[in-house]
Amino acid sequence: MNSKHITRLLAAAALCASSVGAFAQVAVVVGAKSAVGTMTAEQVSGIFLGKSNSFPSGGTAVPSDQPDSAAVRELFYTKVTGKSTAQVKAAWSRLVFSGKATPPKELASSADVKKFVAANPDAIGYIEKSAVDSSVKVVFSAD
Repeated sequence: MNSKHITRLLAAAALCASSVGAFAQVAVVVGAKSAVGTMTAEQVSGIFLGKSNSFPSGGTAVPSDQPDSAAVRELFYTKVTGKSTAQVKAAWSRLVFSGKATPPKELASSADVKKFVAANPDAIGYIEKSAVDSSVKVVFSAD
């Protein structure tokens, strides 16, 4: 293969990767039996950026996060908070250092987030919209 073919292949791969991200949807979820209703992007952002630790309806929110390597993490933070994961990490470093907040509990996958949220009435997390089932309730959707 010559460099022209390689360049075309890389361009096609990049186009495919960006179009997949454009159609991905993120669902912010709580347990199916949770009293929490719908939430705004600002309310969700506040919880995941350490600005708030409670749900709009009352009760302490226990946020769960996905690993840095998960594509849904970057998508969630970009769409919901308007910040990159690097900016979010920096913000949490300052909060932790100052003793003002504890970062979200990091879980290994959307399946683990869903299981944690379903079992804990105070938990909130985000997963791919396609992973939503009857064990969780969508409180915000970032399309």
